[in-house]
Amino acid sequence: MFDTMTFTKIVGGFCGALLVFLLGNWAAGALYTSQDAGGKQAYSIATADATAAPAASAAPAADFTTVYASADATKGASVFNKCKACHKVDGQNATGPHLNGVVGRVVASVDGFAYSDALKGLGGDWTPDRLDQWLTSPKAYAPGTKMGFAGLDKVEDRANVIAYLASLK
Repeated sequence: MFDTMTFTKIVGGFCGALLVFLLGNWAAGALYTSQDAGGKQAYSIATADATAAPAASAAPAADFTTVYASADATKGASVFNKCKACHKVDGQNATGPHLNGVVGRVVASVDGFAYSDALKGLGGDWTPDRLDQWLTSPKAYAPGTKMGFAGLDKVEDRANVIAYLASLK
């Protein structure tokens, strides 16, 4: 079976491992707690409090009308790559309606596309300002819409893609 030397090596291995774990625990305790602080954690990472009010930003949000006045349709074509999974600009419908001539077009008016009741109920035209609100968060703008896109956070991206869409007739 086992001789005395083998047994001694096994017991020594367990004791050595236990010593390493105890020393590691002691070192971690010394690094992350402070006796001066009454045993409280000495090292912490600040996280945002979900219940706290958001801090005021240093710069006010850019006004869409101002940004849209200097929008770049070429940059908008790049932003439009996010839309290509569902929308085409060749006059054909896909998962979403084609977007040729969408700027200035009546909402929910593309023939042959089955719009949600949420969009049918909006009425009016797709003006640049209205498209900006829509592209910020489609689900917030028209609750019940079938469009699953989360929206574009940056006002510059929205302005550029609307300028791109306005260039398509």
